[in-house]
Amino acid sequence: MDKEKLLIEIESRMGSVIKDLGYDLYHIEYVVEGGENFLRFYIENEAGIGLNDCEKVSRAISDIIDVEDPIDENYYLEVSSPGVFRTLFKDEHFKRYIGEEVTVKLKSLLNGRKKFDAVLDNIDDENIYVKANNEVITVPKKILKQVTLNGEI
Repeated sequence: MDKEKLLIEIESRMGSVIKDLGYDLYHIEYVVEGGENFLRFYIENEAGIGLNDCEKVSRAISDIIDVEDPIDENYYLEVSSPGVFRTLFKDEHFKRYIGEEVTVKLKSLLNGRKKFDAVLDNIDDENIYVKANNEVITVPKKILKQVTLNGEI
């Protein structure tokens, strides 16, 4: 199973269902944790996300996924908010949060560090740019491990 292709197919199908319910699909992931498989949908809207919102979306997409059955193995379906300290995954996420404080974790050293706090300054096809100590740091996307927001959005 090509996981990336599978997620793109699920996202394209479920994104419109989630949109019709009044939410935006922030991110989808299929991960293994503790030996169990999880298909996670992160949803958002301007009013915020509560438990009832997650239940509403979960019921709607569960019914469709059960019929279409795109995943061969057993898994748990979860619907959640990306939270205040959300991870930035896509270019559109980075663009939306330019000017916000982030924690950057890297796969390899950059300027002697693998983790630092900074302000997200810009993004292009190859890099993100962050400001730390009045200096703009160019971070190649290929060495990014995780970038998360540091506070209120």
